[in-house]
Amino acid sequence: MGVVLLKRKLTSFQIIILGFSGVILFGTFLLMLPFSSRSGLATPFSEALFTSTSAVCVTGLIIHDTATYWSAFGQFVILLLIQIGGMGVITVAASFAMISGRKISLMQRSTMQEAISAPKVGGIVRLTGFIVRVTLVMELLCAAVMAPVFCRDFGKIGLWMALFHSVSAFCNAGFDLLGVRTPFSSLTSYAANPVINFTIMFLIVFGGIGFLTWEDIRTNRLHLHKYRMQSKVILCTTAVLLIVPAMYFYFFEFADLTRKERLLSSLFQAVTPRTAGFNTVDLTDLSEAGQFITIALMLIGGSPGSTAGGLKTTTIAVLLTTAISTFRRRENAHLFGRRIDDDVVKNATTISLMYITLCCTGGLIISVSEGLPMLTCLFETASAVGTVGLSLGITPELNLLSWSVLILLMFFGRVGGLTLIFAALSSAQKKVSKLPKEKITVG
Repeated sequence: MGVVLLKRKLTSFQIIILGFSGVILFGTFLLMLPFSSRSGLATPFSEALFTSTSAVCVTGLIIHDTATYWSAFGQFVILLLIQIGGMGVITVAASFAMISGRKISLMQRSTMQEAISAPKVGGIVRLTGFIVRVTLVMELLCAAVMAPVFCRDFGKIGLWMALFHSVSAFCNAGFDLLGVRTPFSSLTSYAANPVINFTIMFLIVFGGIGFLTWEDIRTNRLHLHKYRMQSKVILCTTAVLLIVPAMYFYFFEFADLTRKERLLSSLFQAVTPRTAGFNTVDLTDLSEAGQFITIALMLIGGSPGSTAGGLKTTTIAVLLTTAISTFRRRENAHLFGRRIDDDVVKNATTISLMYITLCCTGGLIISVSEGLPMLTCLFETASAVGTVGLSLGITPELNLLSWSVLILLMFFGRVGGLTLIFAALSSAQKKVSKLPKEKITVG
């Protein structure tokens, strides 16, 4: 009876937060078990919590090298957490409910809608089923594409490695098992391999464009004029954020590589900050300008209703469009012949301010606590709040305070700023009355 009453009192946002928190704690417990590590020793709570949070929040920041520290069981737990975190806790739970034949209530449908950022409750069960099917098919197909390469290099274990990297890439997690060659090396040993590079890049982009965009592509195919405005914005913004940084990296970074390696590395470095966390080059070799551009890309992240985190492509598009409209003295922002609602502009501004504030505050705390350069710390905090996983190599050496900051940032980045705010302020009564208005000069 108490559980039923509790469910009725909880909002959709609170259920989402509790769902992610519960999975993180359960994953922490499993990773603390002695047989989760190769040494057979229990992993300390703080280290297990960090790894579990990173996996569920599909970030990829790690304290221990995944391949050399964790046992086969530990790796399986991490992969399971990545899959649940990438698809969404609510989506996974709903898929099991549908398989079992249980009837899904209106409250559950509303929670599913919020979890995948769907525009309406109608058709949410069908959409969830579509998401699950596409996810599993794409992960298995791309695993099959990469399997010959990994089997050639590692034997039968290559099948497991292909599946692990496929799921990790699709869910934009960035965990890898290539530390068996060199710990914390990520995909640097495959920097010149086009099969691995293009397959991973495809998975990252496809997983990061959003579930609703998938549906638009399936329904309307090449008839772009029939797409939702959101899908058009996502695809255009994604294209710009891939092409422009890739051109910068090609012409101004990686000068010591061959033309083929330079092209592949530039493309990969433009794609991976979209919250994936893999790297094919040593990030410490990037110039400060290259690191700053990477920070900006990590903060922007992927798209709404996807496996990716960050501000989201739609947020940055709305902000830029609003700025252009202000410059032109237009009353409203416009995109693809449609007017942007004022509430959307307010949300975009709020989210951007929150992410930037959290990134800078977290970077400041770590910099003061560790005595490290501010740019290096901002790189880690942007990676955490954007749920990316790219690192300049300082994460394993940080103290408990810095790990706690990164854990909170990863959770915030995966769940979403507005979700946390709405969950916290759900009981607050909306004021009907309005205060007197007075102008203030800005700019």
